[in-house]
Amino acid sequence: MWLLISEWELALGNAILGIILCITIIGIPWGKQYFKIAKVALMPFGAVVRREQVL
Repeated sequence: MWLLISEWELALGNAILGIILCITIIGIPWGKQYFKIAKVALMPFGAVVRREQVL
């Protein structure tokens, strides 16, 4: 059901925003995050969000 109803809109919207943000050097970090969100929007079940530890 998830794949048929709303997954395409969320993933496509986030991927487009990621592409637009990656056009500028300043927007690249945010663009990468939008690509990650688009990946989770495609298949959210079983996805794990982990915090990275910065040294």
